[in-house]
Amino acid sequence: MQIWGRIVRFIDWFIPAEAKLERSERGLAHNFVFTHLAGPALSQAISVFLYLSDPHPGFACWTVIVCIWLFWALPFVYKRTGNLQLSALMSVELLAFTSLFGAYFYGGVSSPFLPWMLVSLLLGFFYLSERPILVVGLFTCNIAGFSAAYLAYGFPDLLSHEQLSMVGWISILSATIYMSWMAIYYANMITMRSDLEREAERHRETSIRLREAKDMADHANRAKSIFLAKMSHELRTPLNAVIGFSEILLDDVEFDGKDSRKKADLQRINSAGKHLLSLVTDVLDLSKIESNHIDLKIEKFDLNEMVREVVATVEPMVVENNNKLVVKCPPDLGIVSTDPTKLRQAALNLLSNAAKFTQNGTVTLGVQRRKRQAGDWIEIQVHDTGIGIAEDEIGRLFQNFGQANRSTASKYGGTGLGLALSQKLCALMGGAISVKSEVGQGSIFSIRVLAWMTEQHDAQDTTATVLNFAHSAAV
Repeated sequence: MQIWGRIVRFIDWFIPAEAKLERSERGLAHNFVFTHLAGPALSQAISVFLYLSDPHPGFACWTVIVCIWLFWALPFVYKRTGNLQLSALMSVELLAFTSLFGAYFYGGVSSPFLPWMLVSLLLGFFYLSERPILVVGLFTCNIAGFSAAYLAYGFPDLLSHEQLSMVGWISILSATIYMSWMAIYYANMITMRSDLEREAERHRETSIRLREAKDMADHANRAKSIFLAKMSHELRTPLNAVIGFSEILLDDVEFDGKDSRKKADLQRINSAGKHLLSLVTDVLDLSKIESNHIDLKIEKFDLNEMVREVVATVEPMVVENNNKLVVKCPPDLGIVSTDPTKLRQAALNLLSNAAKFTQNGTVTLGVQRRKRQAGDWIEIQVHDTGIGIAEDEIGRLFQNFGQANRSTASKYGGTGLGLALSQKLCALMGGAISVKSEVGQGSIFSIRVLAWMTEQHDAQDTTATVLNFAHSAAV
């Protein structure tokens, strides 16, 4: 094993680094180097016998000997050029020339060198299978040269047939050993390719099954979303009735001014009903988005007026935890065209989260209208000085029913739908939400949506770009 390891390392020395990366290329390169190191060694017996048998070794004898030795130079050519096809082409041409040259001077058409002509043809198609015309053209030229020399000068009689018989046995034995090795290697290649084809077929079957499973999961998800949308819609009717009747009873109790305990119970019923209605509304909107049944209602409206409405709605929630609400908004934001309800909903979700996760701190609302060459953008930023979010937990914020961690969910409550829904609503409006946060220092959530949309505007053209912006800002 140690000797074999040294042989492999020696062969690897001739192979360029880029060829070692591909398994098939590496195997072919190993075989090329090995056969061009071992093959000429087998053929040295022919060189020795020719030199000893030829009474006057001259040009023909030395040409054959030099050609056999030149095969040892081809691994170095491969190492130098890094081009296996070029090295193989030189090898095939050298073998074809040597076999035909030897056949011409030693035996003619019955020469022991001719079997190597067949070997060179097979090697040509083996190494240059992608260029068969080149191989055929190469051999046609060699045979044409051989035939032309015969027609012009005939075959020289340098050795008798009895002397050539021994060379014939050596040549046939060497060619048999060489071709046996190539046949074994080719069989291994076929087996390996068959294994790869079977593995590829298994992967294709697995891919088909996975695609079918994904289609079934997508269908089930759409069915679930449709079911949730229908159920949420049905739940809103009785909830509105509960809230409405509880408000009527509250008015009666306040009018009588007698039973404070009854008033407190009715306030709990009303508050719980409103909370449950907001959850049902979130589920309804989320399921509508996932089932592609939600539409944008594009309207032109005054952005400053919308900001004032949002501030009036959220201020009681901010003050409840002894927080201070700071609004940074220029007075000339102007008219915008988008879905005001969904933009207001996304902004309120961010502000209510900031109010909930901040105690005795500051919640800052900043609104800007950014002018860009491609169009204006609305930027709404909510900055709080609350508990903050760890970097490894930010990725879960925008998942359905996802919250930063379990302790946050158990302490502050919530379903984890608000941010997921807000992100999807902003995506529908051609934008996204990004977040920067640090534990103990607070968070900055930023909404960025198109300031001017029309009924025919395809928001999805810009969603991918803005989502990339959001992802990079979050990270």
